[in-house]
Amino acid sequence: MASGALQYLESQQNSRPELAEWYAALADLYQRKLWHQLTLKLDQFIALAVVQAGDVLIQLYNNFITDFETKINLLKLAHFAVIVSRQYSETEAAISYLESVIEKLRATREMRIEEPILYVKMQIASFNLEKGNQKECKKLLDDGKTMLDSMTDVDPSVHASFYWISSQYHKSRQEFAEFYKNALLYLAYTTVESLSDSFKLDLAFDLSLSALLGDNIYNFGELLAHPIINSLLGTKVEWLYHILQAFNTGDLVRYQHLCHVHNAALNAQPALVANEKKLLEKINILCLMEIIFSRPSEDRTIPLSVIAERTKLSIEDVEYLLMKSLSVHLIEGIIDQVEGTVYVSWVQPRVLGIPQVKSLRDRLDVWLGKVHSALLSVEAETPDLVAS
Repeated sequence: MASGALQYLESQQNSRPELAEWYAALADLYQRKLWHQLTLKLDQFIALAVVQAGDVLIQLYNNFITDFETKINLLKLAHFAVIVSRQYSETEAAISYLESVIEKLRATREMRIEEPILYVKMQIASFNLEKGNQKECKKLLDDGKTMLDSMTDVDPSVHASFYWISSQYHKSRQEFAEFYKNALLYLAYTTVESLSDSFKLDLAFDLSLSALLGDNIYNFGELLAHPIINSLLGTKVEWLYHILQAFNTGDLVRYQHLCHVHNAALNAQPALVANEKKLLEKINILCLMEIIFSRPSEDRTIPLSVIAERTKLSIEDVEYLLMKSLSVHLIEGIIDQVEGTVYVSWVQPRVLGIPQVKSLRDRLDVWLGKVHSALLSVEAETPDLVAS
């Protein structure tokens, strides 16, 4: 006698002839109890755009997958459950469904049950955030972080889901630096190729804004080196890419030119308008770091007038800039107000762009030349020592 699961597949074959081959394949694998192959087939089927409309996936889960859900890979089951939950029109119904899945996962008493449970919980956190319940979302994220820290050999999809929801929580609170950190961690566990073009563009835009506006973010190299940033090129928001480049090299003149050319686009971003002074201070600090970086290590005593000329600031404002840079530990050094100089003993390491790497290579070549000259000089002055 045919089981309810098979009867459901048969009815779907009749009512949706365009998917009949899919339903037949699922039925065949189910009857042969080939759970791994069935999981792979379900993965492909659920990804089809035609089945992501209406309640098709909800019906598939309730009438078919529930029959064998704990026999398949439980993390895959969690992936399926999260996709199905997004088909519910009511958020509360979706959360209730996911909570029932967590109960089933716990009931299996499997060894590595934390992974799929955490993955499902992150979707519940996402639903809470969507309905404006930041407090519950934060609680789930805090619990999730504790779980994640206690686990080893975690699947990348679990890491990615945690960091994505975390980034969206901080975005909703306009916490730019935390959003930036979590969104980059999300990308560390996600292949860019798997993301849609519109998603990549939105994320690249949000990352760029948060890099500019985030407190204590003075290194743009990591973002500029990531392939996602290229999503801005050839779009209406390409100007943001060029502003990031200007910040990364501390090019104040270029930044001011871009602000003038793209004035309308910049004014359309309230966060950039509200933080105009903060942005100017940040690019001045980056300009200062570039001045220091471009000087040889033996020439790190810099006249304040040199910095004032490059940054278009008064000496007094340059002193404030240096104190700010010292306070956030971007540099270490001593300001000599009497001599009107600053001695810099250390600069925070940065991710370098190609022009900066070339500059570093040139300085290494100069250093090698000096070492070679010193060696020849020593050899010339101590012929006996060399001979022996």
